[in-house]
This record gives sequence, C-alpha cells and structure tokens, in this order.
Amino acid sequence: MTGHIIALLSGWLLDLLVGDPSWLPHPVVGFGKLIAAGERRWNKGDNRRRKGAILAVVLIAGAFILTLCLLIGLRVLSERLGFGHILLYVAEGILVFYCLAGTTLIREVREVFRAVDRSLEEGRTQVARIVGRDTANLSEQEIRTAALETLAENLSDGVIAPLFWLALLGVPGMVAYKMVNTLDSMVGYRNERYLEFGRFAAKTDDVANWIPSRLTALLMLLAAGKPRLLSFVRKYGPQHLSPNSGWPEAALAGILDCRFGGPHDYFGEEVVKPFIGSNDRPLTTDDMQRAIRVNRIAEIIMILIAVGLRALLAC
Repeated sequence: MTGHIIALLSGWLLDLLVGDPSWLPHPVVGFGKLIAAGERRWNKGDNRRRKGAILAVVLIAGAFILTLCLLIGLRVLSERLGFGHILLYVAEGILVFYCLAGTTLIREVREVFRAVDRSLEEGRTQVARIVGRDTANLSEQEIRTAALETLAENLSDGVIAPLFWLALLGVPGMVAYKMVNTLDSMVGYRNERYLEFGRFAAKTDDVANWIPSRLTALLMLLAAGKPRLLSFVRKYGPQHLSPNSGWPEAALAGILDCRFGGPHDYFGEEVVKPFIGSNDRPLTTDDMQRAIRVNRIAEIIMILIAVGLRALLAC
C-alpha cells in the first residue's frame, strides 16, 4: 500500500511543480481524438441518442479496462524482472500526474488577470483559452469573472473529482473519470448538434461529479476558514443551470463576497445563467490570489483524504 501512496503523492507533486507542459504528449489529447472520430462517424442520421450512449459507454469502459490491464501487466512484468512492483508504481504516478489539472489552470488564470490589466483585447484573447463562452465582447469585469468561475469549476473537475474516483476505484477509476469529463467537454453541449448525441455523456458527467462538486464546495469553505458560508452555498449552488458547477462557484463567490453568473454567449447564442451571489463589485488581482490560495489548500486537504481512503480500503 505504501507504494501506491507514494505513486499518488509523486503524481500530485509533478502536477504541482510542472503542470501540463505543452511539449509533453497527453493522454487526454488521445481521448479527444477518439471522441472526435466517433462523433464524426455516428452523430448523423437516426438514433443519435443511442449512438452517443454506445460511444460513451465503450470509451469509458475501455479507459477503465485498458488502464487496469496495463497496470496488472506492469506488475507482473516488474515481478518477473525482479523489480518488485516498481514499474507499477511508476506507471501509477505518471497517470495520476496526467489526470490532475490544477497547476496549469492556475497559471492560466494568473495570465488572464495580467493580460486584462495590460489591455482589454489581450484579456479577451487570454481568457478564450480557458472558457467555452464567446469572449469577443466581454468587459474587463466579465473577463475576470469568467476566469474565477472557471478556476472554481476546474478545482472540482480537474482536481477533486479525479482524486475522489481514485480513492474509490484506484487509478483506473481516475482515468475513466477523465474520459467522462472529456466526453462532456466535447459533446455535452445543449445545442442542435450535440443535444441528442451528447445527452448520455452529459448525464454521466453529472452523475460522476455530483458528490465531488459538493465536496469541493465544502473543502473550499474549510480552506478559507468560512464554514459559516455553507447556507450561502446551499442557497446559490442549486440555482446554476448545471447540477454541479454552481456549488464550487457559489463557494468562491461567498468567500470573495462577489457575484458570478449572468447572461453569456455560447456559439452565437445567449445563455442566461442565474446570478450566484449579489455583490456585483469589481474583481481585483487580490481576489485572484486569494482564490488560488483557497484552491491550493482545498487540494491539499483532498490529497490527505484520498490517501486516507486508499489506506482504509486496502485494510
């Protein structure tokens, strides 16, 4: 069990130190290519909802099974070579590193705030790297708001949820979750093209993130030393159009005493999201730095929880 814990901590430390270097091949890119190929082939004609469901099930189950087989194979090979389980632990550490996405997003959010401080156009260009909404007409306040909303959501999707599924199902569960999340990010939109084909993927992502999103909000409040804001989160969290995204957003809005949400344009169509919070004050670099500190502390708490759960399940 010690080796698995060392692998988990090593993967987390790698993400903490280097993030996702652009030059390094990333499995999620491969996930995206598989999803895109399946979408081009099957998202047409009749029975699109069924086709999308089949694609999602095959890819999610395939990610879990292939990862499990890889790790079993490396364990057997490592034992036969007389290395103990070292190859297994190295592979687990690398996969944990690939599945976590905390540091890169934090760097991107910092760059958004620096860019918008230089010029509005630079801010719009920079924030377009991390959000799905149309950014061409965003104001400075909307750019900063979008960046912090994404930071809160990413803490759940990119850190807490992967660690949650690792704690329950091991590294294969963590990899399978990344496939779920990638599917939702690519075909889970409520527009004409993806409404039917991506429905199953979107619902699966909702289920996979139901507990982690609420756990993320709680950890953020604990990290900020403001558990009294739980009633604020319970009020505003369910008001988001997504069943999960509103919870970490509400936690950060409460911690910063600001307002998120409102109308945004996606693919040329306006989507009106309920406001989260009521204090429509200007956001500043200090707010960004505070949000990042909360994220990091919440992440550390979750690492400790994941280590404890893995040790408990191994008993």
